[in-house]
Amino acid sequence: MTRLDPIAQQMIDETRSSGQINAHLLPVADARLRFEAAFASLQKPELASVRDVTIPTRDNQAIRGRLYLPDGRTAPGLVLYFHGGGWLLGSIDSHDVTARKLAESSGCPVLSVDYRRGPESPFPTAVNDALDALAWASSPENPLTIENNNRVVVAGDSAGGNLAAAVANESRDEGTVIHQLLVYPVTTWDLDRGMDPEFDGIMLERDELQWHQDNYLAFEEDRSDRRVNVLSADLRGVPEATVILAECDPIRPQGELYVEALREAGVTLEVQQYTGMIHGFFGLDEVFPVAAEAMEFAGQRVSEAFR
Repeated sequence: MTRLDPIAQQMIDETRSSGQINAHLLPVADARLRFEAAFASLQKPELASVRDVTIPTRDNQAIRGRLYLPDGRTAPGLVLYFHGGGWLLGSIDSHDVTARKLAESSGCPVLSVDYRRGPESPFPTAVNDALDALAWASSPENPLTIENNNRVVVAGDSAGGNLAAAVANESRDEGTVIHQLLVYPVTTWDLDRGMDPEFDGIMLERDELQWHQDNYLAFEEDRSDRRVNVLSADLRGVPEATVILAECDPIRPQGELYVEALREAGVTLEVQQYTGMIHGFFGLDEVFPVAAEAMEFAGQRVSEAFR
């Protein structure tokens, strides 16, 4: 096995010795509480402004969003961020620090979207919420008062990366999305292709990944839908991309396959893989020193996209 980063190895060892059971063996509500608690103590960088907003949806409901303004400068555009958690866990609260750090490193406003999750709101609700957030955030009538809000970078980690890729694909003809930042994204339902067995049990287990799918996808045919299985989509003409991968991530192959598909479609992209890193490291600067490097790289790529 490739050698894990020493800090990551210690984290894995402590988790295993604690006897803590995997999330997929818990009731969903309990798994959500544990996921949120894991991020609760992280230090939050101070920004010029952080405020919650309400985003309307196509089914006359509303979802939460959180807008992060790094400073008072004229905004070059807007970053739309979708959190990870397997379409089942996670929230704008669990990813508050990640969104703050991305706003800080890029110098750009970030709108984090609290899309609805399975199993209560199965596919395609999360994708529709993501698309509705894009339409609302880029509209001249919305109350965000962000300059150049019709120029958007979509970003996300893990399942949030899946949503970001889906939004970039589905909205390509509109020209609003100019870049996609995908952090160890989910790109296929096929775990035979999209999982490296060498790292099964390193932060993620195969059964856990299947659990996420089963709670998000209500029907078998949903698995092949291009808004889930983004790897199967026609990627010609999608916006340029940045892909961040972790070497010791069991779903790293999904990102690698997507990079290959983007290149075959003629999409301009840049890829950065972090040696010894595990799924979930992005934004955890307090834990992994290299996470700060990854965030700086992400911020640079976002700011460059707006030039």
